[in-house]
Amino acid sequence: MPKSEGLEKLKVLIVDDQSDARSMIRGMLGELGITQIFEACDGKEAMTFTDAAMDMIDVVICDWNMPRMTGIDLLRQMRSVMPDMPFLMITGRGDMDSVTAAKSSGVTAYIRKPFSPANLEIKLRVIKSKMDNG
Repeated sequence: MPKSEGLEKLKVLIVDDQSDARSMIRGMLGELGITQIFEACDGKEAMTFTDAAMDMIDVVICDWNMPRMTGIDLLRQMRSVMPDMPFLMITGRGDMDSVTAAKSSGVTAYIRKPFSPANLEIKLRVIKSKMDNG
């Protein structure tokens, strides 16, 4: 069984204000066989994209700290219109207040920077399992 079994069909939106971070995540996703990858440079751009093409994505991978609209603000806004959209928050924050805020806002999974491709794969497998089991 290939290591990426089941993940390759995921359609992912990466939201990060740093192009190098988006590129790194895109590369990790590519290693997992995921090819349907979209990008947004901040929360506002992500909302515009999802408003126009909500059915084109299965999972949002989003940085917390961004200008114009933070990841937590994007999460809260997305939850009001897409309550079931899997949302993976990426952050350097590890304090309990941040974790609690993300959980209470409906984050699906949380990953701390720096992270490895293996960490990302584990989180995506958990998300995929939740998607498959409704």
